[in-house]
Amino acid sequence: MSAYVAAAVARQIERDNLNELIQVAEAEHGPITDDEVQALRDQLHQARRGQATGGAAA
Repeated sequence: MSAYVAAAVARQIERDNLNELIQVAEAEHGPITDDEVQALRDQLHQARRGQATGGAAA
């Protein structure tokens, strides 16, 4: 199996695992709103910008 295929399979497994975790969390806590998703995306982008510039993200 090529490294490309192995990496693709690994990514799919990670996505499947993440989807399972999301389903469990939503069953326990209710669905995630679009505003919550956007807030988390904003935090992720800020953290990435902090890493790119060498600064510490809050």
